[in-house]
Amino acid sequence: MYNGEKVAAIIAAAGRSERMQGVDKIFTMLGNRPVLSRTVYPFECHPFIDRIVVVINPDRVTPAEKLAANEKWRKVTDIIAGGERRQDSVMKAIARLENDVKWVIIHDGARPLVRLAQIDEGLDAAVETGAAVCAVPVTDTIKQVSAAGFIEATLDREKLFAVQTPQVFRYEIIRRAYDSAAQMSVTDDASLVENLGIRVKLFPGSYANIKITTPESLATAEMLWRRSGD
Repeated sequence: MYNGEKVAAIIAAAGRSERMQGVDKIFTMLGNRPVLSRTVYPFECHPFIDRIVVVINPDRVTPAEKLAANEKWRKVTDIIAGGERRQDSVMKAIARLENDVKWVIIHDGARPLVRLAQIDEGLDAAVETGAAVCAVPVTDTIKQVSAAGFIEATLDREKLFAVQTPQVFRYEIIRRAYDSAAQMSVTDDASLVENLGIRVKLFPGSYANIKITTPESLATAEMLWRRSGD
């Protein structure tokens, strides 16, 4: 319970691993456990989280169910097949939570290095407006480029942040955001909430909280995991 209100986590793991050269990133081993196991673990352990919904590629539902049984996950109440787009997958999970929870945490299944403290900070930050996302300051110089490939502007990186997950929302806010944007195509949950005119609070992310999208990022995640000592 969080302030007397139920909290659910949605693990969005229905991607096709198209940039992984034929490797299914969710079931690839990170250390001695699959990536999906390491992603779910902090949410399974967190005292404020009551329920977890895992959204998986339709072809991988059975392996995910077997993994859940092997891991003895207590809080994973649903393992469901995802949709065509990430937002379709998340919407299916949101619908499963109707009338059951007050807070929803959405997290990428391919971010296995999230920390319990980040979940705490996200819940605390979301209290202000009902919406919060973790992010880190960009470290590279960012250029705005024309369609023809010419630089149009150099953006002030002091005001630029790279958004990560987890992202935390009041249930009614994220449900309304998805309901109002059925025809839009987005990869970030917070952008849908922004479209409602609701302010979204940033809380500190981590440069170690990387998303596995390529073989190189998997190798980086392996290095970071070993360095962490977990």
